[in-house]
Amino acid sequence: MTMKNLLFSLLIATTAATAADSISTIPLKDISGKSTNLAAYAGKVILMVNVASRCGNTPQYKQMEEVYAKYKDQGLVVLGFPCNDFGAQEPGSNDEILEFCTKKYAVTFPMFDKLHVKGPDQHPLYAALTGKDGPFPGDVKWNFGKFLIGRDGKPIMRIEPKTKPDDAKVIAAIEAALAEK
Repeated sequence: MTMKNLLFSLLIATTAATAADSISTIPLKDISGKSTNLAAYAGKVILMVNVASRCGNTPQYKQMEEVYAKYKDQGLVVLGFPCNDFGAQEPGSNDEILEFCTKKYAVTFPMFDKLHVKGPDQHPLYAALTGKDGPFPGDVKWNFGKFLIGRDGKPIMRIEPKTKPDDAKVIAAIEAALAEK
């Protein structure tokens, strides 16, 4: 390995570690308004999803819950982040959102306070993931965009909105991440 390649590898590793540290401590609120952050899920594999109640992709809640139920005992947690940035498809209050996803889709995975995933009011968590210096630069394209985060807190994969949570490629990535100890 040349010195240039070694330095580049160290830079990438340092940037990834910094990104993992920075996203784990970004302040969040759960859907009930309680302060938290991703550090609360340290050691877990995280599937983050920006969700909406009135979207063509909303039935993905069902697959999200199924994937969560299947893998939660192995260390997976699915996190739902309501967002009204796309077509005003999540207009409700946190209470209305929680009632909708629990009654219609029997959601048991953690849900969070409604936030912005793009634009001038973009939440710092999404800015860290999708900003120009983030691991996956470029705006989230629509509701049900997904990010897979490893047990070490490092982002692994960005999954576009139309790709369902139980897609074979997503499941393979989740299983590989769960196998990492």
